[in-house]
Amino acid sequence: MIFEWPETAKKLSAQLRDLRAGEGAAEVMKSFSAMAQSATKTGALDAKTKELIALAIGVATRCDDCIAFHSKAAANLGATREEILETLGMAIYMGAGPSVMYASHALQAFSQFAAVKTEA
Repeated sequence: MIFEWPETAKKLSAQLRDLRAGEGAAEVMKSFSAMAQSATKTGALDAKTKELIALAIGVATRCDDCIAFHSKAAANLGATREEILETLGMAIYMGAGPSVMYASHALQAFSQFAAVKTEA
């Protein structure tokens, strides 16, 4: 399966905006956003390290949408291909066979976002 990851991230962002605006989910989404901001705040770990952790968890839990967002963030924060590959190695170790398949998605996503970043 081949994704166009930058396009996927754009579509997902629009869908999430709709979810945030929805009356029944707005408060939950506001709380989720606050939790995300708190969790990603730089402390003992820098932002890039936290995105690499999030990417590994996205792979291990088989979440393509998570892969899109965290690959993009890792690329934007200057992650290298080598850092991504080591991160994916940990995800494979923790998530077994299915994580191998999703690791290929994450590598493809990072490569596409890194290329877009370079072009910009």
